[in-house]
Amino acid sequence: MAVSIADIKKLREMTGAGMSDCKKALEVAEGDFDKAMEEIRKKGQAVAAKREAREAAQGTVVAKAAGKFAAVVALKCETDFVAKNDRFVGLANKILDLVLANKPKTMDEVLALPTEEGTVKDAIVAQSGVTGEKMELGGYEFVEGETTVAYNHFNGMLSTVVAFNQAGASAEVTKNVALQVAAMNPVSVNSDSVPQEVKDKELEVAIEKSKEEQVAKAVEAALKKAGLNPNLVDSEDHIESNINKGWLTAAEAEQARQIKKTAAEQKLANMPEQMIQNIAKGRLNKFFKESCLVEQEFVQDSKLTVQQYMDQASKGLTVTAFKRINLNQD
Repeated sequence: MAVSIADIKKLREMTGAGMSDCKKALEVAEGDFDKAMEEIRKKGQAVAAKREAREAAQGTVVAKAAGKFAAVVALKCETDFVAKNDRFVGLANKILDLVLANKPKTMDEVLALPTEEGTVKDAIVAQSGVTGEKMELGGYEFVEGETTVAYNHFNGMLSTVVAFNQAGASAEVTKNVALQVAAMNPVSVNSDSVPQEVKDKELEVAIEKSKEEQVAKAVEAALKKAGLNPNLVDSEDHIESNINKGWLTAAEAEQARQIKKTAAEQKLANMPEQMIQNIAKGRLNKFFKESCLVEQEFVQDSKLTVQQYMDQASKGLTVTAFKRINLNQD
């Protein structure tokens, strides 16, 4: 049957689908809008199934705080063009509003929240049919506390939410802490909350790096004592290159190899364990200062830590939790 332009436009406004898709849906449904909308949904399911293997690397991230609860949602798509589409961004915000109203605990619970299209999952599939791109809920995080705050970065790809232990905390202070989370990407609130396996791994890396530095110093000293330039023999590639350039003889190269081997073995055999532990612990403390939010240098005043900044505003104010989603690589 023939369908009118007015009906096509009406269905387009209702669904956001293209004019041709709306025309086909109305023709199949013989002018019945409910059936036509079902046809649009079926197209979305077909697109979603067809493009399942594709990577959804673009998208938008939105965050919002409501009293003692704050959440951040990432809706992903394939292209930047779709990510900036008003309907796509509107769907992300619609999902976020549903989250704030229902306070789900998991991603599955978010996908199951009811919408006009059925569920959040159904709404995402329907929008996939409109754009012809794979879409998915790419992330969901939330925090709860006496005060919460949300920060959305201007590029639409990064958002943070932070919870605090005091009610009525300054909006300016809490926002600045949320900005700190966005800029510095901390791994935990403080050193106590760093998972033990992370601490163990960082300490292990610090010990190995400290040993490597001590060996390197011993090797350099031995080479200099033998009258050899350490810079000319710091790798096999450099040794071969410097021989070809005439900067090093074959005999000097062999002597350097033997010195490096012997000096390294002797240093490893006589490594001062307590000194290594002390150096490694210093490295671990540096990791905490760089990676733990309240111990980080405050980006807006390098003379303060984040905790000191909060204490200046309200004694005892601190962060209890934070979440950060970034669709770009950090």
